[in-house]
Amino acid sequence: MQLDLSGRHALVCGASQGIGHASAIELAELGANVTLLARSVDALQTIAAGLPRPHAGQRHDWRSVDMLDITSLQAVASEIAADQPVQILINNTGGPPGGPAHTATAAAFETAFRQHLLAGQTLLQTLLPGMRASGYGRIVNVISTSVKEPIVGLGVSNTVRAAVAGWAKTLSAELAADGITVNNVLPGYTRTQRLAGLLAAQAAASGRNEDEVAQGMLATVPARRFGEASEIAAVIAFLCTPAAAYVNGVSIAVDGGRTRALS
Repeated sequence: MQLDLSGRHALVCGASQGIGHASAIELAELGANVTLLARSVDALQTIAAGLPRPHAGQRHDWRSVDMLDITSLQAVASEIAADQPVQILINNTGGPPGGPAHTATAAAFETAFRQHLLAGQTLLQTLLPGMRASGYGRIVNVISTSVKEPIVGLGVSNTVRAAVAGWAKTLSAELAADGITVNNVLPGYTRTQRLAGLLAAQAAASGRNEDEVAQGMLATVPARRFGEASEIAAVIAFLCTPAAAYVNGVSIAVDGGRTRALS
């Protein structure tokens, strides 16, 4: 199985923690040069210095940027691509705050749309020439199982994640002939800061303690455990390899069997 990413350059968004951090490690293990993108300078410096380098000449870098600042994002992505064309893009960013859709403000929807879809579109347009020139491109969007089954209490997230899934499916058909695939990974309940925040918010809203909330979540997961960021990252990394060249336009749930939908 061809899993070698030597000579490929991966840009990983949201790489300062959780699934983004774990994905950077997996891609580096497969030989990719990895550039980390997030806001936290200290975390990025530490993570970049500690990434694996199994191949001679392998180099890793980082850039700090706010995904909501589209102008700065485009400038930073252009600098990264000018230094070394990017063949692998991992679109990953923090989820919107919880709450029902009918009480969410227009500003909440606008912010989420900018952070998730407009940021992804900006990166795509900036990096696409390099992918086309290489004849190799892998775009993986880390979104949510809500694109298959909306999640109660995550109204803004459900809405915007679905928009990202539709965007990705459209791109997958438009770019396939250029050797570029576009896929989505849908994490289930995964041990990250995002999960910790959801547990705390639901506990506060329901009057239960966090362990009770966690047990209620786990009761819906056939595997009866939370996922680890490394397990999500392993699927993301596979989709970036030559072995996954014929996997295109799909949304893969990595959730311990929680999603009941057949497609």
